[in-house]
Amino acid sequence: MKLSRLWQPRRLLFWQMVMFNVLSSVCTYAMRAYPLNTGGLLLLALVALLNVGFGLLAAWALVRDPPPGPKGAQAGGSSASTASTSE
Repeated sequence: MKLSRLWQPRRLLFWQMVMFNVLSSVCTYAMRAYPLNTGGLLLLALVALLNVGFGLLAAWALVRDPPPGPKGAQAGGSSASTASTSE
C-alpha cells in the first residue's frame, strides 16, 4: 500500500476526499463554537462522522487503485514492443 497514491489532484475522487475532510472540520468547529441544543449537536455530530467515513472510503479507494497512466500507455504498450518479427 503506497500512501503517495493519495495525492492525485487530477481525479475527482481526490477532491471529494478533500471536501469530506473539510466539511467534517467545519462541523466540528460549529459544534464547539456555537451554542446549540442537543438536537443540533447530534445532527452536526452525525454529519461530521458521516463525512469522516466517506473521506476514509475515498482515501482507501485512492490508495487501492493505481493512478491512471499517460493516455498513450493505456492501449497496452507501444507497437514496437508488441510487434513480432518474422525473418
